[in-house]
Amino acid sequence: MRFLTPTAVTIAAAIFTTASFADAWILAPAALQTGIRSNIFHQKRYQYQQHQQLDNKHNGVGPSSSNERRTSLVHLSSSTPNNNDENAQLSDEYDLSLFSPCKINLFLRILGKRPDGFHNLASLFQTVAFGDTLHLKLRCSDDDPTVKEDDFECNMKGVPTDKTNLVIRALDLVRDKTGNEDKFFKANLWKQVPAQAGLGGGSGNAAAAMWGANELLGRPATLDQLVEWSGDLGSDITFFLSTGTAYCTGRGEIMTPVPPLQDGTKLCILKPDIGLSTPAVFKALDYAALSQVDPNVLLQRFMDFGAVDAGGGDAYVNDLEQPAFDCLPELRALKEELCEVEGFDHVMMSGSGTSIFCIGEPDDLEGFREEFGEREGLSVFSTEFISRKEGVWFQPPNV
Repeated sequence: MRFLTPTAVTIAAAIFTTASFADAWILAPAALQTGIRSNIFHQKRYQYQQHQQLDNKHNGVGPSSSNERRTSLVHLSSSTPNNNDENAQLSDEYDLSLFSPCKINLFLRILGKRPDGFHNLASLFQTVAFGDTLHLKLRCSDDDPTVKEDDFECNMKGVPTDKTNLVIRALDLVRDKTGNEDKFFKANLWKQVPAQAGLGGGSGNAAAAMWGANELLGRPATLDQLVEWSGDLGSDITFFLSTGTAYCTGRGEIMTPVPPLQDGTKLCILKPDIGLSTPAVFKALDYAALSQVDPNVLLQRFMDFGAVDAGGGDAYVNDLEQPAFDCLPELRALKEELCEVEGFDHVMMSGSGTSIFCIGEPDDLEGFREEFGEREGLSVFSTEFISRKEGVWFQPPNV
């Protein structure tokens, strides 16, 4: 597998300040709110995060004036995906700190339902520079007989910290597969990526945990082994062990590395505070409405023309938009609004939603901020494509 050189980037990222949807459902994909609709969509708080280059030593946070009290500028340091002092201090307290990027689906074709109840899909995945940070510390029962299990913490309320969490399950998996039963980990996840967004935040966290555990154990497993084992945890986790661009098939766990798309390609991600569970979206899927375009044709167009051109807007296909929009009509309305914004080349929902990404940057940034940055119940993340180079993990912004 080839690894690709990342571009050092700076992004702006949001920390959800309300213990709402993002809190309770991280890494827990099922028990959601398909009956909750427009009231919540229009009643939540909103934060707009502006992309901005910063000096590595700058640690300021907050709006620049009272008129911007709803516009949170979260500056990033050189070692973490946000400048929060606590997160930066954690890097000094742990053996290893890993940036955990999220992803978007540049196209997503549903090819049919399988006998096991899952669906065969074909999708082009791309990592972006908005993500979380996973801090890890190795603990050995030989050194401390009281250490008998992993210790896991997370800054985001509602995130499970027991063995139901994908991070703990990933640490367990690597420990068991490599025969290091006496080795345990202290893990601290600094979470920013919202749940139920179609961004793969939890899967990315699990992949980072697998990579980090293997590093701290002295690399007993090869990358190919980590890729093979990752399918035991979930469909999207395999992708996050790629170099950042990959064509995924099967349930999503069959990964074919492809040449990288352009690092630094700009995009905005908009996430309504309301979410949809993946099972709810698939339940509403109209198989007769599925696209008939060959996913290999879509893949070739992205390889030939890149993400900005893609040989035309019809290369951006997501078969899950129909059921998600049927479940949440406000999401369709949001996409239609974003399609009217000058400067965005393509607008599409990522994964099973509810995030919508926009390739490009608004021509009128102030107008975009006024239109969407003041809206209740919505969060905006301005970011860009990233990849990684051989033998190292994804680098956080400014590195």
